[in-house]
Amino acid sequence: MAASSCFPLAARCSLLLTAALVLALSHGAYGYGDVGAGLSSSFYDDSCPSAHDIVRRVIQNARVADARIPASLVRLHFHDCFVQGCDGSLLLDNDLPAIMTEKEVPANDRSARGFKVVDSIKRALENACPGIVSCADILALASEISVELAGGPRWSVPLGRRDGTTTNIESANNLPSPFDSLETLQEKFRNMGLDDTDLVALQGAHTFGRAQCQFTQRNCSAGQDEETLVNLDTITPHVFDNKYYGNLLHGRAPLPSDQVMLSDPVAAATTARIVRRFSGSQKHFFKNFAASMVKMGNISPLTGRAGEIRNNCRRVNRKPY
Repeated sequence: MAASSCFPLAARCSLLLTAALVLALSHGAYGYGDVGAGLSSSFYDDSCPSAHDIVRRVIQNARVADARIPASLVRLHFHDCFVQGCDGSLLLDNDLPAIMTEKEVPANDRSARGFKVVDSIKRALENACPGIVSCADILALASEISVELAGGPRWSVPLGRRDGTTTNIESANNLPSPFDSLETLQEKFRNMGLDDTDLVALQGAHTFGRAQCQFTQRNCSAGQDEETLVNLDTITPHVFDNKYYGNLLHGRAPLPSDQVMLSDPVAAATTARIVRRFSGSQKHFFKNFAASMVKMGNISPLTGRAGEIRNNCRRVNRKPY
């Protein structure tokens, strides 16, 4: 906010108070209200009132054939928001030279998945409400619905994001890694306006889903292909609960970037106590996870006339000549 230094004092104070109010609202409990510039949980109430039900129906059908889909959709939202904000840029395919896809950076290549389910959601929404619901909002809605269907918390999703028309490969190459130290993870989250509670809560999404064995602490067994999948939570792999934190306390977190929240030298003064708190209370974890998802979902959204509403989540709209 360096530019605010040229404003008169009263205007500068007003700007700071507004920023503080937005920050305070962004970490409320289950009834968060509407946060984020131009976003509202009632955004589609008039223009596409069936949006939530449509997204839910498609995901319910998809998870019958693939139990991993809920976790995969949450990961797409995370990897989208951490690259130039929640604008659906991760969903874009290569369209060279204008668009270089983020799907092929190391953090996403052969591991980010669920794109066909997003396509199915978009088609269903376009049939019901043509040109209304953005791909960025599909990811936000799909994340909340996926968590709730897996037994996790529900929350009111602020909506009204528009879709970006560019990708950012440099930023995508700096996504959090399974091998990051705790200090590196904290820096990456701080750069997104997220604190240690957000870090520990959002890492809790690893309570369901799978990862390739090459990214785990124990690596792959002899003769095992490096892309062999292992459960992130060996106790309840398809249920969204707080057992993930119990695994951390017993040193059984598959991903090194999870275990560092207890084992890293800086953990004792920062993240360890949060891990223990979430392990001891699923209700407390759920409340904070939901709040952190709202906070993450409000990273640099495009609203108003910025961006566009894509007709196809995989490519930007063609402008008429």
